[in-house]
Amino acid sequence: MKLHADTPHQLAITSIGEGWVAVNGERHVTSVVLTAAGQLRPWNCQRLEDLTPAHFEELVEPAGVKPELVLFGSGSRLRFVAPRLLRSLLERGIGVETMDTAAACRTYNILAGEGRRVAAALLQEGGSPSISG
Repeated sequence: MKLHADTPHQLAITSIGEGWVAVNGERHVTSVVLTAAGQLRPWNCQRLEDLTPAHFEELVEPAGVKPELVLFGSGSRLRFVAPRLLRSLLERGIGVETMDTAAACRTYNILAGEGRRVAAALLQEGGSPSISG
């Protein structure tokens, strides 16, 4: 599926498929974090069951800019994590929306295109290192 933002911004999710997401045309098959502030980095988790509070703590101020909202893409289907895992975000007034990864990608493009301080944490289960394409 091709995704295009109406308003260009530094990082856009340009397409998604089964087990991968492309950011600015570069395909990633592992979990990633990206922000409207321009940060893209691996997110070191391969299974929903392995997520810890530390995984979400590292989203508090990615790239030195506190997001107003974190979009958690839970994989190919909607799955929720235990509320205790999100405590570090919620205590700092950062909103969290959980959705499947495809929906998180579409929502990220819309919000980032509007200039919102948004971060997306996109879970890709069982992925191997990123590949270009």
